[in-house]
Amino acid sequence: MKRRGLLLGAALLPILPAAAQETYPSRPIQMIVPFPPGGVADITGRPVAHVMGRLLKQSVVVQNKPGAGGSVGAALAARAAPDGYTLLMALSSISVLPVADRLQGRTPAYELDQFAPIALISADPTVLVVSGDGPYKTLKDFVEAAKAKPDKINYGSSGVYGTLHVAMEIFATAAGIKLFHIPYQGGGPAVAALLSGQIDALASGPSAAIGQIKAGKMRALAVWGDKRLASLPDVPSMKELGYDATFYIWSGLFAPAATPAPILATLRDAAKRTVADPEFKEAMAKVETPIAYLDAPEFAAFVAADAKRLAAAVERIGKVPEK
Repeated sequence: MKRRGLLLGAALLPILPAAAQETYPSRPIQMIVPFPPGGVADITGRPVAHVMGRLLKQSVVVQNKPGAGGSVGAALAARAAPDGYTLLMALSSISVLPVADRLQGRTPAYELDQFAPIALISADPTVLVVSGDGPYKTLKDFVEAAKAKPDKINYGSSGVYGTLHVAMEIFATAAGIKLFHIPYQGGGPAVAALLSGQIDALASGPSAAIGQIKAGKMRALAVWGDKRLASLPDVPSMKELGYDATFYIWSGLFAPAATPAPILATLRDAAKRTVADPEFKEAMAKVETPIAYLDAPEFAAFVAADAKRLAAAVERIGKVPEK
């Protein structure tokens, strides 16, 4: 009997380390940012990854996977194993792109229900920026020039139907103007294009542009929010200028939809502690991006409502000719 007990104990020994490894997380986590470095998702994602990694005691590694306005990286995250080791730092465009694919007659690269919301991290209105030494001093200047030269003034974006494209088209519709759209692979390259004089204007997240605005390299004409930004108190809102053009660019953390509930609970707790962490608050303050935390249930409701509003905006834009 004693020998049987020894044999049974020996047989269980190889199982114990494997069981111990099942504690989540037991290895590094990748956070897909579906845009190049320099845009809002990247600027937000990196401090989230750094602080969350410290709290979880495992590295959270940012992987930039740009393309198709965010569809490439989002699709990779949607198809990833639902084990908590692949996360997605997405922008509001996550709900737009499947709608846009169907509008263009394509099979969507992913569907919104392939993701489990973890937390809303930030939300900021976009800012209309032009070159700091360009001819447009006010929004009135810009609108008058666009009306005089339909389709001649161009603007950049993070991709067709991406967050920055939709924001600018909401404004163009409200202002009764036609602009020429030049899509890039993300907000970072679009900012670089404006700085180098390749484009005339850009709808940008404040965090990606505020340093250039304060340095005089960009001029902010208006913000898409309901009121002025605390970080840009001299820049009027479109609402106060008489344009019905409100648009917030938000960033949020997602996991594949089939991720087990206990793992999602761990991630939700880590996200909650991350946004409350002094190091994270300091990092976001440096880029002057306000934290707008919502836990998973509230975030899911927020995404659903925002998706409905943005889908209507995309349908107003209509089918975009393939280039």
